[in-house]
Amino acid sequence: DFILSSNANFVINSAAYTAVDKAELESELAYQINAEAPNAISNAVSKTKGRLIHISTDFVFDGTKNIPYTPKDYVKPLGVYGKTKAKGEENVLKFKNNCVIRTSWLYGDYGKNFCLTMLRLHKERSFNKQSLRVVADQIGAPTSTYSLSRFCWKIIGSLSKSKIIPPILHWCDAGVASWYDFAISIGEIGVEKGLISESAKVIPIKSTEYKTLAKRPHFSLL
Repeated sequence: DFILSSNANFVINSAAYTAVDKAELESELAYQINAEAPNAISNAVSKTKGRLIHISTDFVFDGTKNIPYTPKDYVKPLGVYGKTKAKGEENVLKFKNNCVIRTSWLYGDYGKNFCLTMLRLHKERSFNKQSLRVVADQIGAPTSTYSLSRFCWKIIGSLSKSKIIPPILHWCDAGVASWYDFAISIGEIGVEKGLISESAKVIPIKSTEYKTLAKRPHFSLL
């Protein structure tokens, strides 16, 4: 209703059910938010003759490649979260002029994300002289919400000038890391920036040592 009443030219859908493990237990809710909602938004945007920019995820892939995934690679999600996001992409792309942006390992200074969690744990564990155990065999690219948002505006600028944009785009920050690498860097930069006084020792572990409800791709570089 809001999209129709505002006659929106562009809509950015950054909403998603992102609790990867909990999605295994709440599959219907994850499906409603990640698949059905984008379909409803797309339908409304098509009526205003606007365009939807939909944020998706590296979790639409199974992580069995050893080179970065391209927008042309077939999706093969491992769990409920990835499957619902893949269905959301499918629903969005049924409508002409929509754009899907896949990104990975998002972090920012708001909400719940790996960076903020690690800062808190570094502070707690270093104070108690305890170590941190972090998975080292899952590889991807940590991506700032700021760089992703700037990219969204760049796409809007291009579309406003009638430039042709592919329906599926991949966007992540430069570099490649494991969660273990990321956790170490968060501790080091956290101390450097004065966010924490001391970092905890980080110990690398395998995914098999950290049991979760959902399977995660071992390599999801975009």
